Amino acid sequence: MTAQGSMNRTYDEAKQFIEQEDNTRYKVNLGFVPNMRVPGYFYVNDRLKSLIFEELQHACQRGGHGGFLPAVQQLANVAGLPGIVKKSIALPDVHSGYGFAIGNVAAFDMADPEAIVSPGGVGFDINCGVRLIRTNLMEADVTDVKEELAQTLFDHIPVGVGSQGIISTSAKDLEAALEMGMDWSLREGYAWAEDKEHCEEYGRMLQADPSKVSQRAKKRGLPQMGTLGAGNHYAEIQVVEEVFDKPAARKMGIDKVGQVCIMIHSGSRGLGHQVATDALTAMERAMARDKIETNDRQLACARINSQEGQDYLKAMSCAANFAWVNRSSMTFLVRQAFAKMFKTTPDDLDMHLVYDVSHNIAKVEEHMVDGKMKQLLVHRKGSTRAFPPHHPLIPVDYQLTGQPVLIGGTMGTNSYVLTGTEQGMHDTFGSTCHGAGRARSRNNSRNKLDYQEVLDALKTKGIAIRVASPKLVMEEAPESYKDVTEVVNTCHEAGISKLAVKLRPIAVIKG
Repeated sequence: MTAQGSMNRTYDEAKQFIEQEDNTRYKVNLGFVPNMRVPGYFYVNDRLKSLIFEELQHACQRGGHGGFLPAVQQLANVAGLPGIVKKSIALPDVHSGYGFAIGNVAAFDMADPEAIVSPGGVGFDINCGVRLIRTNLMEADVTDVKEELAQTLFDHIPVGVGSQGIISTSAKDLEAALEMGMDWSLREGYAWAEDKEHCEEYGRMLQADPSKVSQRAKKRGLPQMGTLGAGNHYAEIQVVEEVFDKPAARKMGIDKVGQVCIMIHSGSRGLGHQVATDALTAMERAMARDKIETNDRQLACARINSQEGQDYLKAMSCAANFAWVNRSSMTFLVRQAFAKMFKTTPDDLDMHLVYDVSHNIAKVEEHMVDGKMKQLLVHRKGSTRAFPPHHPLIPVDYQLTGQPVLIGGTMGTNSYVLTGTEQGMHDTFGSTCHGAGRARSRNNSRNKLDYQEVLDALKTKGIAIRVASPKLVMEEAPESYKDVTEVVNTCHEAGISKLAVKLRPIAVIKG
């Protein structure tokens, strides 16, 4: 395994390998870093491209000393992994991450015995994802009780770094939840039967095997079931601000401007983090044994069919199931909170799940490669699946519109609902962006922003806010992120997903 590759070129030399193909797409040619097997592609429009190129320029000036590798270099390093097909892809919200950039998509040929799986291509928060719950309430119905409603949600949903769940679970329950995913939530009465229909993978990864999850991971996960966590996770009350695609919005039941929705963004908490950590340790040994070389030691990986590769996929599936159970439990608590506030039932409030998407996961899917249908292991890290109309894996009611894609904004900014397209299936393995993407590191944000100013800015916008850890607010302030509107506009213009609905927050609950 080679050392973490540094940028040994000048910025002008590095730029020679990058060519602009159209308004939103750039190609990173072979040779940008050693051992590339396929080219890299990144999607940015004119207003987002400066961040990518400035990051590269700074890395070239530093000579690779200190800090994460620039996202373009991470994208190219992934293009050198064994078994990768077609291209390594970065979406407009791309930023540096562990091994893979966040916003990177890469697919590996299941039929290639050399092909690998890499935990860095999924991320530490396995199945971090977003779900959207609609209501039949309008903004006018909640304006006077907005603060009270925010407080009720804050009281109902356990939030914060060490938060513990109020849905009591035993070790036996946890084992069942890891194996069954949303089927466990359904059995226990925390989910509606139709919720499963509107969830990626129907809320259950079938290859989950709880025996592959370490005791340490289970111990971390047990008290955290049904909790939001901290960082960029949130529950938001939002209203429909604009409808771009009326038929798609009508199918989702969110076609009225001013209609109230709830968005939940969370993942697999400490359990997912531990699963990733355990796998990285095992895979470093496997790499030495199988003589797998990568450009960056953070790209620890194992052959898909090796013991380590299979163990990771089974444990990752458990963590994904845990995240779906988490979001289901929080949906249950949100429904209870709204029912209590409006003295009615969740059913009468039409609190149906619009959809639930994952944006940190690796899954076996079928895609066309050079005119042939192939089984690929698609890694999506900080990227959302976006399947087109008529795809067999999306619910019946979205067959004509394409899969709903939920793009969470940052604290106090708009969120979006997109739909998948045929072009996305062809160009990006049916993938699109996942959110705004960081423009500033967490540390940088803490040093540059004052949390009272951030909170005051939200109040000025008329947004009710409840935060468990005020000091974390600066890290998640809109100033720390790229403009989510530019990110979704890039995806829309590139044709890899299509704008459907714009949502505006009126209350934010954060860890």
